This record gives sequence, C-alpha cells and structure tokens, in this order.
Amino acid sequence: MATQSTATSTQKETLAYYFVAVMIGVLTGLLGSVFHMLVGHSQQRVHLLPEWLGLEGIWQYVGMAVFCAAMFCGAVALVRKFAPEASGSGVQEVEGAMAGLRTVRWQRVLPVKFVGGLMALGAGLVGGREGPTIHMGASIAQLLGRRFKEARALLGAGAAAGLTAAFNAPLASALFVIEEARNVFPYSVRAYCAVLIACGSSAVMTMLVSGSTPFMQMASVDMPMYMLPVFVVLGMILGCAGVVFNRTILMGLDLSRRISLSVSPYLLPTLMGLLIGPLVLSFPQATGGGENLAVFVANHSISIGLLGLLVLVRFFMTTASYSIGAPAGIFAPILALSATLSVFLGTLLGEVMTLPPDATIAFAVAGMAGMFASTIRAPLVGVVLVIELTGTYSLALPSLLAALSASVVAASLGGRPIYEQLLERTLTLAGQPLPIRKEDM
Repeated sequence: MATQSTATSTQKETLAYYFVAVMIGVLTGLLGSVFHMLVGHSQQRVHLLPEWLGLEGIWQYVGMAVFCAAMFCGAVALVRKFAPEASGSGVQEVEGAMAGLRTVRWQRVLPVKFVGGLMALGAGLVGGREGPTIHMGASIAQLLGRRFKEARALLGAGAAAGLTAAFNAPLASALFVIEEARNVFPYSVRAYCAVLIACGSSAVMTMLVSGSTPFMQMASVDMPMYMLPVFVVLGMILGCAGVVFNRTILMGLDLSRRISLSVSPYLLPTLMGLLIGPLVLSFPQATGGGENLAVFVANHSISIGLLGLLVLVRFFMTTASYSIGAPAGIFAPILALSATLSVFLGTLLGEVMTLPPDATIAFAVAGMAGMFASTIRAPLVGVVLVIELTGTYSLALPSLLAALSASVVAASLGGRPIYEQLLERTLTLAGQPLPIRKEDM
C-alpha cells in the first residue's frame, strides 16, 4: 500500500510538473510574441519620427541621434537602477541559475527586460530580440516552478520557450538547452520532457500570434556535390571569425566597464545613440537585429564593396551595441553578420569560378550555421536553427559541414562558448567562485 501510494504521489507530481511546463510555454510564447511584434513595429516606424516632428535637412539626423541616445540611456538606466543582471542577453544568467550560482529575480527582470529591451531594440540598437525573451521565459519559469525539486530544469524549459517565441524554432530551442547548456542542465527524462513541452506550447502561441511562416524564409535550393568542399572551407573561415568575434565582445565589455567607472555609464550609450540615429535614416541595414538584412543579402545581387562595408559596419556595431549594457541578445546579429560575410566570400569566389544558381542563398544559410557553431559552440543547434528559420531543408548537409568545420577550427584556436565566458566574467565581477567545467573533470 505504501509503495502504491508513493507511486501515485509521484505520478501526480509529474503531471503537475508537466502542466507547469505547459503554462510556462504558453505565457512565454504570448509575452515573447507581443514583445517581438512591438519591437518590429517600432523598428519599422522609427525612421518616420523626424517627419512626424516636422524636421528636415540636417535636423532630421540630429533629432534621430538625440532620440536614439535618449532611448539607449533610458534602457541602461533601467538596468542599472532596478536589475543589473538584465544587462545583455541574459543567457549566461539563466545558465548560472541552472548551475545554482545565480538567482533569477523574476519580479524585476521581467519588467526591465521587456521595457528596456523595447526601448533599446525599438530605437535600432544592434541586438537580438531573443536575449530578452530567453531571460523573460526563465523568469516566468522561476515564478511558476519554484516549489518543484527539479525547478532548475524548468528554468531551462522557460529559456527554451523564450527562444522559441523569438524565432519560432521549437526544435532548435530544445536542442539549445540540451547542447549549449550541457554543463549545467540537470539531465533526466522528466526534465527533457518539460523542455519539449514548454517549446511546443510556446510554438503554438507564437504561431497563433505571428503565423507559421519561417521568420527568415528563403528559397530552398540544391547544391551539387562538387560544392560541398567549399562549405567545409567556408566553415573553417567562419571558425576563425567566431573566435575573433567572441574575443572582441569580451574586450568591448571590459572597455565599457572601464569607461563606466572612470567617466560615466551613459557615455557609450549616448555615443552609440548619436551614431545609430543617423544610420537609421541613411543606412538602416547597419542597425537593428539584422534578420531582414540576412534575407536581403541572400536574395539580391550586391557589389563586393558594399558587402565588405556591411561586414565591417555590422561587426563593429554588434560588438559596440552589446557592450553598452542594454537588454539585447547576440543571436540575431551573429546570424546577420555571418550571412553577410558568407555572401561576401561567395561573391569573391564567384569572381574566379562559376557558381550554381542561387548559390548566395546556400552561402548565407550555411554561413549562419557555421558562425553560430564557432561562437556559441553548439553546431547541431546552429544547423537546426537556421533550417527552421529559413525553411531551407535541402541545405542541411552544406550547413552541417560548415558548422562542424567551424566548430573544429574554433576549438583548435582555443575558442570557447561565448556564454560560458560571459558567465565566468559575471561571476568574477561578483566575486563568486567559477564553476568546474565538465571538460576539466
């Protein structure tokens, strides 16, 4: 009787656990979709502000510069005053919480991530919407799942639901927690199921609000077998680029901290606003998360010179924007940067050999998977994510080859996952001990 009673109690506990996972997915999907829509709406109309204000000539650029600077400073002020842990993407905070090293304070993270992210991203900051939605999903999980013994696994489920809401990519989102957060995720069948349930529930809500069309839909093209070695080489180049990108991000954060301590925490947000404001009007491709830019460069013929300029500008703007401390992710900017860089490299290759039709799409898609693998160090997630985002299932093999070669090259160069390094940086600044990595055991 006692054994039967214990089994019944365990079944009820499991059902309650799964029900909470459903609620986490539903609420995160709804909140994330609304956030996604509001940011998109703001980005599409922010360039109309000078017209609404009746500004013309040079004054429209001045007005946009002041507006963007004010929005960036306001977002940073919210973070500094109410939730310092809401700075940046928040993925490292969630991983730290799953490891028992950080605490997700949902009461302050939710509003700051939502409002601060909307202010910064809506004004054109080069950042991704997925960072805030991941942290918001984990905050909802912290609110609803605190009473369970496996509450840390629900944090991962909430984060995955947040990524699903940002990209409508439930499979990649579930894999992200399992592959990228492998060092901290508490593995069990119940934990796995909770992640899948949360992702599925979030995907349903996201599709109800935003539709089922892939967020970065591209034409599905076939690449001949003789082109496959090209994607291996592309991945090797992107492996090097990913290591450089990660180190630049960390250098930017360190420089931003020194400027914040010695001058003012609002100097860099102001400077970025003064720079991005005029670009919103004159060179909008250099601003925002860049999802539309990735699709554009893949489907249009662009000169080598302009592609090279876009690569340099997006690289600088991404690293500089992330360093100011506003709520913003780096997934989307990485995808935009890698797509532009890959199309640039493909265009250079096209000068010396004849490429198959629509090869730029293949370069863009495989390139996104490659650089994601080299920066995040989750090659399988990178492949599945770009396929779900673009709908280009026929490019799975080129993407896999680029992701694997990029990951191998990044590892050989001493590169490490960006979120692992960001978590270590956060813990060091907080005076906390660093976690023991499984690779070191």
